[in-house]
Amino acid sequence: MVATHPFDPETFTQGLEVDEDGTLLVSHGTYRHSGIYRRTLDGTATVSSAIGDEYFGEGLTHVGDTIWMLTWKEHTAFRIDPQSLKPIDTVSYPGEGWGLCSTDSTIFMSDGTSTLTERDPQTFEELRRVNVTLSGAPVSKLNELSCAPDGSIYANVFLTNEIVRIDPATGTVTGLIDASGLRPVDATDPNAVLNGIAHIPGTDRFYLTGKLWPIMYEVRFVPE
Repeated sequence: MVATHPFDPETFTQGLEVDEDGTLLVSHGTYRHSGIYRRTLDGTATVSSAIGDEYFGEGLTHVGDTIWMLTWKEHTAFRIDPQSLKPIDTVSYPGEGWGLCSTDSTIFMSDGTSTLTERDPQTFEELRRVNVTLSGAPVSKLNELSCAPDGSIYANVFLTNEIVRIDPATGTVTGLIDASGLRPVDATDPNAVLNGIAHIPGTDRFYLTGKLWPIMYEVRFVPE
Protein backbone atom coordinates (compact mmCIF):
# COMPACT_ATOMS: atom_id res chain seq x y z
CA MET A 1 0.00 0.00 0.00
CA VAL A 2 1.30 3.44 -0.96
CA ALA A 3 -1.25 5.80 0.63
CA THR A 4 -4.84 6.20 1.80
CA HIS A 5 -7.35 8.86 0.78
CA PRO A 6 -10.77 9.83 2.17
CA PHE A 7 -13.68 8.28 0.35
CA ASP A 8 -17.47 8.22 0.54
CA PRO A 9 -19.07 6.01 3.22
CA GLU A 10 -22.57 6.96 2.02
CA THR A 11 -21.86 5.96 -1.59
CA PHE A 12 -22.79 2.52 -2.95
CA THR A 13 -19.77 2.59 -5.24
CA GLN A 14 -20.19 0.76 -8.54
CA GLY A 15 -17.64 2.32 -10.89
CA LEU A 16 -14.36 4.14 -10.30
CA GLU A 17 -12.07 5.75 -12.86
CA VAL A 18 -9.36 8.40 -12.89
CA ASP A 19 -10.17 10.97 -15.57
CA GLU A 20 -7.73 12.85 -17.79
CA ASP A 21 -7.47 15.80 -15.38
CA GLY A 22 -6.74 13.58 -12.37
CA THR A 23 -10.21 13.84 -10.87
CA LEU A 24 -12.17 10.72 -9.98
CA LEU A 25 -15.33 9.64 -11.75
CA VAL A 26 -17.61 7.61 -9.48
CA SER A 27 -20.86 5.87 -10.40
CA HIS A 28 -23.15 4.58 -7.67
CA GLY A 29 -26.14 2.32 -7.34
CA THR A 30 -29.34 1.32 -5.55
CA TYR A 31 -32.79 2.16 -6.86
CA ARG A 32 -33.90 5.80 -6.45
CA HIS A 33 -30.35 6.85 -5.52
CA SER A 34 -28.22 6.03 -8.56
CA GLY A 35 -26.03 8.48 -10.40
CA ILE A 36 -22.55 9.71 -11.19
CA TYR A 37 -20.26 12.38 -9.80
CA ARG A 38 -16.80 13.84 -10.22
CA ARG A 39 -14.64 14.43 -7.15
CA THR A 40 -11.15 15.58 -6.27
CA LEU A 41 -8.72 13.31 -4.47
CA ASP A 42 -9.36 15.10 -1.18
CA GLY A 43 -13.08 14.35 -1.40
CA THR A 44 -14.66 17.47 -2.89
CA ALA A 45 -17.49 16.63 -5.30
CA THR A 46 -17.46 19.11 -8.19
CA VAL A 47 -20.25 17.88 -10.50
CA SER A 48 -22.97 15.28 -9.98
CA SER A 49 -26.01 13.96 -11.78
CA ALA A 50 -28.72 11.38 -11.09
CA ILE A 51 -30.33 8.80 -13.33
CA GLY A 52 -33.98 7.76 -13.10
CA ASP A 53 -35.40 6.16 -9.96
CA GLU A 54 -36.21 3.01 -11.93
CA TYR A 55 -32.51 2.34 -12.66
CA PHE A 56 -29.84 0.69 -10.52
CA GLY A 57 -26.54 2.27 -11.54
CA GLU A 58 -23.45 0.17 -12.22
CA GLY A 59 -19.99 0.66 -13.77
CA LEU A 60 -18.74 3.53 -15.93
CA THR A 61 -15.91 4.50 -18.24
CA HIS A 62 -14.81 7.66 -20.08
CA VAL A 63 -13.73 7.11 -23.67
CA GLY A 64 -13.36 9.86 -26.28
CA ASP A 65 -16.06 12.47 -25.80
CA THR A 66 -18.44 10.12 -23.98
CA ILE A 67 -18.90 8.60 -20.55
CA TRP A 68 -20.78 5.31 -20.63
CA MET A 69 -22.61 4.11 -17.52
CA LEU A 70 -24.31 0.75 -17.09
CA THR A 71 -27.44 -0.29 -15.22
CA TRP A 72 -27.85 -3.59 -13.41
CA LYS A 73 -31.03 -5.28 -14.70
CA GLU A 74 -32.54 -2.57 -16.89
CA HIS A 75 -30.61 -3.49 -20.08
CA THR A 76 -29.71 0.18 -20.51
CA ALA A 77 -26.42 2.02 -20.92
CA PHE A 78 -26.42 5.79 -20.57
CA ARG A 79 -24.33 8.00 -22.82
CA ILE A 80 -23.28 10.81 -20.49
CA ASP A 81 -21.88 14.25 -21.23
CA PRO A 82 -18.44 14.43 -19.56
CA GLN A 83 -18.84 18.08 -18.54
CA SER A 84 -22.34 18.18 -17.06
CA LEU A 85 -22.48 14.42 -16.29
CA LYS A 86 -26.07 14.47 -17.51
CA PRO A 87 -27.41 11.56 -19.58
CA ILE A 88 -27.83 12.53 -23.23
CA ASP A 89 -28.79 9.19 -24.81
CA THR A 90 -29.34 5.51 -24.07
CA VAL A 91 -28.60 2.21 -25.78
CA SER A 92 -29.85 -1.28 -24.95
CA TYR A 93 -27.95 -4.50 -24.31
CA PRO A 94 -28.99 -8.01 -23.25
CA GLY A 95 -28.38 -9.40 -19.79
CA GLU A 96 -27.05 -7.57 -16.76
CA GLY A 97 -24.54 -4.72 -16.56
CA TRP A 98 -21.77 -4.76 -13.95
CA GLY A 99 -18.41 -3.20 -14.85
CA LEU A 100 -16.81 -1.17 -17.64
CA CYS A 101 -13.34 -0.10 -18.69
CA SER A 102 -11.87 1.28 -21.88
CA THR A 103 -8.77 1.84 -23.97
CA ASP A 104 -8.50 4.46 -26.69
CA SER A 105 -10.11 2.10 -29.17
CA THR A 106 -12.45 -0.26 -27.34
CA ILE A 107 -14.63 -0.93 -24.29
CA PHE A 108 -14.85 -4.04 -22.15
CA MET A 109 -17.97 -4.87 -20.13
CA SER A 110 -18.66 -7.44 -17.41
CA ASP A 111 -22.06 -8.87 -16.57
CA GLY A 112 -21.44 -10.90 -13.41
CA THR A 113 -20.51 -14.06 -15.29
CA SER A 114 -17.14 -15.31 -16.54
CA THR A 115 -17.63 -13.50 -19.87
CA LEU A 116 -16.29 -10.11 -20.90
CA THR A 117 -17.92 -8.37 -23.87
CA GLU A 118 -15.88 -6.07 -26.09
CA ARG A 119 -17.94 -3.14 -27.42
CA ASP A 120 -17.55 -0.29 -29.87
CA PRO A 121 -16.73 2.90 -27.91
CA GLN A 122 -18.95 5.07 -30.10
CA THR A 123 -22.04 2.93 -30.62
CA PHE A 124 -21.75 0.42 -27.75
CA GLU A 125 -22.34 -2.34 -30.31
CA GLU A 126 -21.06 -5.76 -29.30
CA LEU A 127 -17.86 -6.74 -31.12
CA ARG A 128 -16.89 -10.05 -29.50
CA ARG A 129 -17.00 -12.04 -26.29
CA VAL A 130 -14.16 -13.60 -24.36
CA ASN A 131 -14.48 -16.26 -21.67
CA VAL A 132 -12.22 -15.68 -18.66
CA THR A 133 -10.51 -18.76 -17.28
CA LEU A 134 -7.98 -19.70 -14.62
CA SER A 135 -6.18 -22.99 -15.27
CA GLY A 136 -8.94 -23.83 -17.73
CA ALA A 137 -11.84 -23.19 -15.31
CA PRO A 138 -14.22 -20.23 -15.74
CA VAL A 139 -13.87 -17.30 -13.33
CA SER A 140 -17.37 -16.03 -12.57
CA LYS A 141 -18.72 -12.91 -10.85
CA LEU A 142 -16.38 -10.56 -12.71
CA ASN A 143 -17.40 -7.09 -11.59
CA GLU A 144 -15.67 -3.69 -11.61
CA LEU A 145 -12.99 -3.39 -14.30
CA SER A 146 -9.87 -1.36 -14.96
CA CYS A 147 -8.04 -1.39 -18.31
CA ALA A 148 -4.29 -0.95 -17.75
CA PRO A 149 -1.74 0.52 -20.18
CA ASP A 150 -0.02 -2.83 -20.68
CA GLY A 151 -3.23 -4.19 -22.22
CA SER A 152 -4.31 -6.19 -19.18
CA ILE A 153 -7.72 -5.90 -17.56
CA TYR A 154 -7.99 -5.98 -13.78
CA ALA A 155 -11.32 -7.17 -12.36
CA ASN A 156 -12.84 -7.36 -8.90
CA VAL A 157 -14.38 -10.76 -8.23
CA PHE A 158 -17.72 -9.96 -6.56
CA LEU A 159 -18.16 -10.96 -2.90
CA THR A 160 -14.46 -11.80 -2.57
CA ASN A 161 -11.29 -9.86 -1.75
CA GLU A 162 -9.69 -11.10 -4.95
CA ILE A 163 -8.68 -9.18 -8.06
CA VAL A 164 -7.73 -11.00 -11.25
CA ARG A 165 -5.48 -9.76 -14.03
CA ILE A 166 -6.80 -10.85 -17.43
CA ASP A 167 -5.32 -11.07 -20.90
CA PRO A 168 -8.31 -9.85 -22.95
CA ALA A 169 -7.02 -11.46 -26.15
CA THR A 170 -7.36 -14.96 -24.71
CA GLY A 171 -9.36 -14.53 -21.49
CA THR A 172 -6.56 -16.19 -19.51
CA VAL A 173 -6.05 -15.01 -15.93
CA THR A 174 -2.38 -14.01 -15.70
CA GLY A 175 -2.32 -12.90 -12.07
CA LEU A 176 -4.19 -13.10 -8.76
CA ILE A 177 -4.19 -10.25 -6.24
CA ASP A 178 -5.24 -10.68 -2.61
CA ALA A 179 -6.79 -7.45 -1.31
CA SER A 180 -8.13 -8.94 1.94
CA GLY A 181 -5.94 -6.72 4.10
CA LEU A 182 -7.54 -3.51 2.84
CA ARG A 183 -11.13 -3.65 4.15
CA PRO A 184 -11.68 -0.69 6.56
CA VAL A 185 -12.58 -1.78 10.09
CA ASP A 186 -15.59 0.58 10.09
CA ALA A 187 -17.02 -0.84 6.84
CA THR A 188 -19.34 -3.14 8.79
CA ASP A 189 -22.36 -3.25 6.46
CA PRO A 190 -22.53 -6.72 4.83
CA ASN A 191 -22.94 -4.96 1.47
CA ALA A 192 -19.68 -3.05 1.98
CA VAL A 193 -17.62 -5.27 -0.30
CA LEU A 194 -14.57 -4.49 -2.39
CA ASN A 195 -15.87 -2.79 -5.53
CA GLY A 196 -13.76 -0.16 -7.18
CA ILE A 197 -10.48 -0.38 -9.07
CA ALA A 198 -8.88 2.34 -11.17
CA HIS A 199 -5.43 2.58 -12.73
CA ILE A 200 -3.69 5.90 -12.04
CA PRO A 201 -2.47 7.21 -15.42
CA GLY A 202 1.27 7.63 -15.81
CA THR A 203 2.06 5.39 -12.84
CA ASP A 204 2.24 1.73 -11.84
CA ARG A 205 -0.35 2.30 -9.11
CA PHE A 206 -4.09 1.76 -8.67
CA TYR A 207 -6.87 3.09 -6.47
CA LEU A 208 -8.98 0.49 -4.69
CA THR A 209 -12.17 1.04 -2.70
CA GLY A 210 -15.54 -0.56 -1.99
CA LYS A 211 -19.23 0.01 -1.54
CA LEU A 212 -19.84 2.29 1.47
CA TRP A 213 -16.11 2.48 2.25
CA PRO A 214 -14.75 5.63 3.97
CA ILE A 215 -11.27 5.00 2.57
CA MET A 216 -9.73 4.66 -0.87
CA TYR A 217 -6.38 2.87 -0.99
CA GLU A 218 -3.54 3.75 -3.34
CA VAL A 219 -1.63 0.56 -4.03
CA ARG A 220 1.04 -0.99 -6.16
CA PHE A 221 0.64 -4.64 -7.19
CA VAL A 222 3.87 -6.53 -6.45
CA PRO A 223 4.85 -10.21 -6.66
CA GLU A 224 4.31 -12.22 -3.50
